[in-house]
This record gives sequence, C-alpha cells and structure tokens, in this order.
Amino acid sequence: MTDIYADIRPFNDDEVEQVLSRLSASEELLSALLQHRFSGLPPLLQRLIKPAFRRAILRQFRALTSVEGFQLWLEPKIEQLLKQTTLEVEVAGLDQLDASKTHVWISNHRDIAMDPTMINYSLHLAGWPTSRIAIGDNLLTNPDVADVMRLNKSFVVKRNIDNKRQKLRELQRLSSYIRYSIDQGESVWIAQREGRAKDNIDKTDTAVLKMLALHGRERKESFAETMAVLNPVPVSIQYEWDPCDVLKARELVMLARVGEYQKDAEEDIRSILQGLTGAKGRVKVNFGRPLSGEQYQDADTMAGAIDEQLKQMEEVWPIHWAAMHYLAELNPELGPVSAPAELSSLIDGKRLELQQRFHQLDDEILAQVLKNYSVPVRSSGR
Repeated sequence: MTDIYADIRPFNDDEVEQVLSRLSASEELLSALLQHRFSGLPPLLQRLIKPAFRRAILRQFRALTSVEGFQLWLEPKIEQLLKQTTLEVEVAGLDQLDASKTHVWISNHRDIAMDPTMINYSLHLAGWPTSRIAIGDNLLTNPDVADVMRLNKSFVVKRNIDNKRQKLRELQRLSSYIRYSIDQGESVWIAQREGRAKDNIDKTDTAVLKMLALHGRERKESFAETMAVLNPVPVSIQYEWDPCDVLKARELVMLARVGEYQKDAEEDIRSILQGLTGAKGRVKVNFGRPLSGEQYQDADTMAGAIDEQLKQMEEVWPIHWAAMHYLAELNPELGPVSAPAELSSLIDGKRLELQQRFHQLDDEILAQVLKNYSVPVRSSGR
C-alpha cells in the first residue's frame, strides 16, 4: 500500500532504529550535543572525551525502539532545559477539557521550537498523549534537525513552492494528513499563522483555517462540519523574556526602513538554538475552550473567536508594565502610564532589568523591543 504521506509525516516506530543509526553517525550532531552537555569544558578536553561520549550516545540510542521511547528519552533533557532557562512554568485549562477527545491545538506563535515543546510538555505532565506538530520545511534544511523533529512527532508543512497548482495540491495533502491524524486519535498542534508574531500581536490568519477545511470540502462537508470533527482549541503561550527579542526587533526595524529583510542561511537554526537555551523567566501555557456552534460559521468568524480567547487568556505581568513605562519615557507623547500601585516595586525591578539588558541598542531598535514587550498593556487599553 502506497504511503501517500511518507515525505511529510512523522517517523513511525519501525523507522526509529534506522533514523537513530543515521543520527549517531553525524559528526555535526555529536559536536552540538557535546558542546551543549559540556559547555564549561575547554575545546581540547571536549575533543578528548568525544569518543567516550559517542559510545554513551550509541548505547542510549540502541535502547530506543519507538517514537514514544524517544520522547521519554527526551523528557529529562527538556526538564533540565526548563530548569536552566525558566523561573516558573504554569499550565492552566487542561483540567476543563476532555482527555478522551482529540483536538487541533491552535496557539499563538512566539518561538520556533519552544512553542510546540511547551504544548507537548504540558500535555505529558497532565497525563495526556503528546500531539503531532506542524513545522515549516524552511526549518528542516539541516538533515539532522529534520530527523530529530520528525522523530519527535513533527510533520512537514511545505511552504517554498512557487507553482500555484502544486502549492494547492500540497495544502490539500496537508489538510488531509491533519484530518487523518485526528481520525487516528492523534491531536495536532499548529500555529495560528505562518511564522512567529515578531511584534507580539496575535492575529489568526484565515489562510490557516481554510487549509484545515480543504479536506472537508473534498468530502462535501461544510466549514462548520469539518471544524466540529477537528475540535479546535485555542492555546495561549506567554514567555516573560524572549531570548530572540533583539533579533525580532532588528528584523522589524529593517522591514520598516527598507521594506524587506533577507535571512541568511543559518538564521532559523540560530533562532531555534537561542530560543531553546535562552532565559525565559516565567512561562504560562493556557489551554482555552473548544470552539463550537456559530464560531464555526466561516474562517473569518472562527479567526475572531480564536483571537478573542487568546486576548482573554493573555496576562499583564510586571515586565509588560515596565516596558510601557520605559517606552513612555522615550516617547512622552504616549502620555502617563497608570500601572497598579501594588506592583510598583516589581515594575521598578523589571524596569532596571530592561535597561541593563538593552542599554547598548540604538534608539530605533530599543523602541521596537519595548513596543513588543508592552503589547499586553497596550492591547488591554490600560
């Protein structure tokens, strides 16, 4: 039987051994793991222990025979990563949902790798099955990264297609695969838009919702009928500190200045690594309510319902007030900022952290960074 999703789906259990064998032979991956695990050692010592490290990795990989086994192998590494890069991780809302049902989790998009990692980590902690993850093919140009991501239940969204007919065929196949996953009892995570919201303004792209509905059209289903099967749930992800904050601000400033921004070949990979390893402070993952009824009327109505839930779930933290104060100091025309008095000492502390973190930035990039951090205050109208 032909596997029509072979080039986009996650790896199956019977492929795990072969993929891990390929990864264990990668000098690039081994060096990256060695550097991450023993970053405090001088390069000479790292080279000396490399053969023993390789043997240890091989022993661990030989014991893994399934995707679930690989994810369980990753679990303590993710826990250690979160311990090193976060102060607190809070998960809310899952206790209000039915664990026996499959869902399409539609979240805002802040970080390339951390967003789906936080979704699946939250599900795992609550005893839920992890979900399949939609990831753009622009992030999979490195074969080692592609192998690791597909071992970790990621499936490929083909973006770099110029031919319109071919692009439509791939979107139809993607929609079909998502529906196939739901029918199999596998939940799916997808971002509300293509690419991260670099300005921190969360707005659902109706093109994503129309893609989800494509397979239903082939079945002669209405938009609402298809969405009822997919059972979409909005999810809000908040990071107190964004490890890629300056990178995003620079890109936005460049776009404003010259109307375009050209990424270099390794920029996405650097963003992935920086997002994973950078300090994040508080993190909150908030699972919303399943959409239903009139909210499924059409893509525009559904996008509005998702955005409304994301706005309701968004919290205003001291860092957001501090950024708004700092921005108002740079731009007095914004007027006074009325923050809650009981948070004044916390806001002052975050204001000092902002100044220390960004004191070397030029005014334009600094202003953009502060705009990004102050979005929850400005969008709430406070």
